[in-house]
Amino acid sequence: MGCSKNQSLMPIEQALSKMQSAVSNVCHAINLPLAQALGYALATDVLSPLNVPSFNNSAMDGYAVLKGDLKKASKQSPVSLTLVGQSFAGAPYHGKIKSGECIRIMTGAVMPKDVDSVVMQERITRHDDRITFIQTPTLGDNVRLAAEDMCKGQCVLKKGHKLSVRDIPLLASLGLADISVFRPLKVAVFSSGDELKNIGHTLSEGEIYDSNRYSIIALLSRLNVEIIDFGIVKDDRVAIREALLLADQQADVVITSGGVSVGDADFIKEVLIEIGSIVFWKLAIKPGKPFAFGKLTHSVFFGLPGNPVSAMVTLYQLAVPIMATLAGFDVAPVLRLQAKCSHVVKKSPGRTDFQRAIYKIDDAGQLIVQTTGSQGSGVFSSMSQSNCFMVLEAERGDVLQGEIVIIEPYNALMN
Repeated sequence: MGCSKNQSLMPIEQALSKMQSAVSNVCHAINLPLAQALGYALATDVLSPLNVPSFNNSAMDGYAVLKGDLKKASKQSPVSLTLVGQSFAGAPYHGKIKSGECIRIMTGAVMPKDVDSVVMQERITRHDDRITFIQTPTLGDNVRLAAEDMCKGQCVLKKGHKLSVRDIPLLASLGLADISVFRPLKVAVFSSGDELKNIGHTLSEGEIYDSNRYSIIALLSRLNVEIIDFGIVKDDRVAIREALLLADQQADVVITSGGVSVGDADFIKEVLIEIGSIVFWKLAIKPGKPFAFGKLTHSVFFGLPGNPVSAMVTLYQLAVPIMATLAGFDVAPVLRLQAKCSHVVKKSPGRTDFQRAIYKIDDAGQLIVQTTGSQGSGVFSSMSQSNCFMVLEAERGDVLQGEIVIIEPYNALMN
């Protein structure tokens, strides 16, 4: 399709900008025990209530010393100090250490105020209470200083940050038993089509299994959302209207697949105009041109195409970033890389093309990419076999073998 035939189609960049401008966070803050907060978005900045660590401590099992006592220690002239005590994690040494003395100290134990360095235990010899050193340490060797990691009052995580496995122990180290997060987004899902059948049932002539709902719910399950499954709704204007009204009452987001094209039985668009509004319909992307974005009384609406690949591509590329904003998450930038295309790829200018592809690194360390073959919007095996999108710009034509293209490796939602 040439550019002249796509003048009325909205570019994907404009569509994303328009949707982001039209929505904001709809989820209120709740308090959760830290152990249950994984995957939630922070409702406030997290400020450290204390210094971490809260005291100078040893980073090694060894001997705490005054560096000055060992300023001349060497293999030729070893220096011996008197062992006067020990400091264990949770059981600090409280005595005063004088020049010529040292203490045994274990990892994480409090450093006495009088000493400034730790010599690891492998670098000494011991005879009774005499500890012999053969090397002068650098000032502060093997010592973790108070507030070295975090200072009291420091912002350690920002509002909107999605709590990861790496963040939970960080917050635990601050002693935070509960955390303020945004409640999960509520998302209603249904498929539309008289030809659709639930899996587990026998197909009659002309019928197909409803795979879209399963792909949508599978991807949504990787997000922190509450899914409301409305099943299959027949291509009936009244049934679709009732389903949309009920979904609008129960959810923050309504996602449908099918019924947004131009067929005689595609009622979703006209019902949406009647009970809500359409912000835009039809985009300059491939696959996924008949994507609709609109609003109902209480919810945001995403109308995905009926073709399986088109539904997955538009959900991933368009709906997910907007749902992140609605749920209070920071929208992370998309990782895109340059790769060398291993073969000729046919493309007509006019629409941004998301080709399903496989990337790898060759023996020279170069990223190489090839498509999965047939790119039809009904060929869902192209999604299953791929590990990235080859993103071909709207104005681009055919890609020659060896040309550099942009790839977008699948993130955790798709893997």
